[in-house]
Amino acid sequence: MKTPKYLIPEDYMADPSVHIFNGKLYIYPSHDWESGVPEDDLGNHFNMKDYHVFSTDDIENGKLTDHGVVLALEDVPWAKCHLWDCDVAHKDGKYYMYFPAKDKTHIFRFGVAVADKPEGPFIPQPDPMWGSYSIDVCVLEDKGEYYFYFGGIWGGQLQRYRNNDAVENPAVPADNEPALCPKVARLRGDMLQFDEAPKDVKILDKDGNELLHGDPHRFFEASWVHKYNGKYYYSYSTGDTHYICYAIGDNPYGPFTYQGVILTPVVGWTTHHCIVEYKGKWYLFHHDCVPSNGKTWLRSLKVVELEYNEDGTIKTIKGTADENA
Repeated sequence: MKTPKYLIPEDYMADPSVHIFNGKLYIYPSHDWESGVPEDDLGNHFNMKDYHVFSTDDIENGKLTDHGVVLALEDVPWAKCHLWDCDVAHKDGKYYMYFPAKDKTHIFRFGVAVADKPEGPFIPQPDPMWGSYSIDVCVLEDKGEYYFYFGGIWGGQLQRYRNNDAVENPAVPADNEPALCPKVARLRGDMLQFDEAPKDVKILDKDGNELLHGDPHRFFEASWVHKYNGKYYYSYSTGDTHYICYAIGDNPYGPFTYQGVILTPVVGWTTHHCIVEYKGKWYLFHHDCVPSNGKTWLRSLKVVELEYNEDGTIKTIKGTADENA
């Protein structure tokens, strides 16, 4: 499937997390809507309030089943607004949805909701995860352990923290300083809390130096991790430069060495993705704002086949905007 395909033309869905459960492909997107919140640099206009789940056994030619709303803002006792990107993990017959939301003081935390089936419904825990902050979760299962990746700057509030503590005068680094790192923490055995303090996920250039904040390929948000031929591929959005990039490492904690661009800019400000293998093919799920005529808070979910070169690098896919990597 070399031509990108819109998956849910009847509604606005974005920020996909995709997994294979029980032989089916399940999509866990965020749900855009016209909330009327004015657009700003902190993303308050992304005022999402619920999650749907979609499933299919044929991503190229089949129809998606919409399992409806599986978790809503009013279900979460501690949350005030902004249900952004989520992810789901499976362990011992239970399914765990991890989601960011702003608490009553407008600080992003992560919550956990639990279900007996991959399509939910998901029942939230009464409190956010201890020590959690920022946005954009991805959970990797590897050799029986589960690793929780997160972080996003600007509206995602990552710049408010250093060494997992809030700071008095939050700011992003200068262009000639190392970029802020995404975070990773192994999950506890019950899947409800971190089992360790979050650590930096370092993204290095080919000389072993950390990418600088002024580098157009540095991390901004939207972590995703997958494995291919024994290597760990950490991919992410560069935010204000509008790329999906990736780096490769030898273990879940990194460091990861920058490799290149997966997806060039799309129509719309945000770009957010996941990468999944299904029935022998690899796919890139992402979104753009073509159907909404460029309204960046009304995004539409897409899928296209992803291909590797013989050396394990990923072939760049052209987005919908007229730009080059």
